Amino acid sequence: MRLEYVTIVVDEYDPAIAFFVGVLGFELVEDSPSLTSVERKAKRWVVVRPPGGGTGLLLAKADGERQAAGVGEQAAGRVGFFLRVEDFDERYERMVRHGVVFEGLPRVEEYGKIVVFRDIAGNRWDLLGPA
Repeated sequence: MRLEYVTIVVDEYDPAIAFFVGVLGFELVEDSPSLTSVERKAKRWVVVRPPGGGTGLLLAKADGERQAAGVGEQAAGRVGFFLRVEDFDERYERMVRHGVVFEGLPRVEEYGKIVVFRDIAGNRWDLLGPA
């Protein structure tokens, strides 16, 4: 058993792809035309994932007011996503160069380096690396 996808609701597809692929270094796994399940309106099926596999992120464009209200609030203000990297300092500097919003400076905890950042939608993530 494995967790295949986690949905992140975004305002627009292309800026979200640019963030996850161009800034975070994820791979674009799929970007295909699709239809919404209820009204059968055109949409895209967009999946990104960290290099080497793992759970994919389904980037879903908000459809309607209720979904639009959830953009950036996937975890109701909590850190809801955790990105572990081996090259913490390099990733952090790359993200700084790309204008990623961080909440404070990196710190070292018993489990490694950590800093909270926000994705393009406004969701809070932990960037985690070795101590």
